[in-house]
Amino acid sequence: MSESRNPIRWISSLYFVQGLQFFVVMLIAGFMFKRLGIPNDQIARWTGAIGMAWALKPLWSPLVELAKSKKVIVVVLQFTGAAGLGLLALALQASAFFALSIAVLFFLAYASATHDIACDGLYMDALDSKRQATYAGWQGAFFNASKFLTLGGLMVLAGHLESRLGVLNAWTTIFALLAALLAGLATWNARALPNPRRTSTEAVRLVDVLADLLRKPGIWKMMLFIIVFRLAEGQVQTIGPLFLVEARDKGGLGLSSDQVGVAYGTVGTAAFLVGSVLGGYFTSWWSLRRAMPVLVIAMLVPNIVFYVLSVTRPADDWTISAAIGLEMLAYGFGFVGMVLFIMQAVAPGRFQTAHYALGSGVMQLGFVLAKTVSGDLQLSVGYADFFAWTVGCGLLPLALLPWIPMPRGEQQLAAGRQRE
Repeated sequence: MSESRNPIRWISSLYFVQGLQFFVVMLIAGFMFKRLGIPNDQIARWTGAIGMAWALKPLWSPLVELAKSKKVIVVVLQFTGAAGLGLLALALQASAFFALSIAVLFFLAYASATHDIACDGLYMDALDSKRQATYAGWQGAFFNASKFLTLGGLMVLAGHLESRLGVLNAWTTIFALLAALLAGLATWNARALPNPRRTSTEAVRLVDVLADLLRKPGIWKMMLFIIVFRLAEGQVQTIGPLFLVEARDKGGLGLSSDQVGVAYGTVGTAAFLVGSVLGGYFTSWWSLRRAMPVLVIAMLVPNIVFYVLSVTRPADDWTISAAIGLEMLAYGFGFVGMVLFIMQAVAPGRFQTAHYALGSGVMQLGFVLAKTVSGDLQLSVGYADFFAWTVGCGLLPLALLPWIPMPRGEQQLAAGRQRE
């Protein structure tokens, strides 16, 4: 396929699928378990353990680096993900549904994490650094659009089905529909994706990849910044949605599944897409180095919004939807910064796919560590104090920023020329 075609044609479906698989494991499964009566600490702990797949993926990223065609890997693993979602639907009908569901989610997580390596490598191989920045907002928008399909439309559908079929049968139907959707998208991507091929068949060893990464100036500061950047986000994005559906007499907002779906699927969807696209164009125009402080501040807003919601506990849907809209606008705008930081500060060089996987693995490690402890912390202090704590965590990357190496404009252009 010609790379001259508009990249949106394939970025949209590629990153929608990447997000779909990720959010089913890391968010939608948690909602399902919450509806089935599993406590917050168990939800956070198990989904956090499963999420380690994305932190460990650098261990096998050199194998993906060797592949001549990342497109083939992407498509095969998308069909694998569709099969896994079908297995999850079946697991819910078993008497030991919780244990079987966790086992299937582990399988889905490792397949999805491997898919991500090839997916991001294909994106970097197909686009130079200027277009990476230009389309990073679109990349993030379509990645998270899947979140709002699942958290929006499918949550609304789940709410209606729960009242008619019961919770288990409702979620069985939901995952069967997701399996069919993913199979259809995999079929489209088999046609639409570009196919940039490796010209080198040089063997890649993990030790070589790591040694090359560790020689980069300021790499330890970069890795610390990546972990700290996601510390607050991992906690808020785990507990925030559970807070929305928690009963009001337990400190939550007491929303139903379909109310959460409407709030995230309307105002939240539009706000996040706008924020992501604006964040990408803003960073492309102003450069990552100058834009990063603004992007970090934007990531603080979701923490503040959930703190205010936990203190005021509004009951009307309009106020809650407006708050979620503000949260997601800022989240979409700010998260672009971390994606581009890894692409343009960490990844460029001889092993860019593997180094991007290492950077994103460290990013996921920060998210998972925060996610895993968030349930225990919330149960021990309550929702309001928990969200206040996350506001403090969100200030840490801003404090670190003056000491973090950032790519200069000429470095970004040089990285782009290496890929052309």
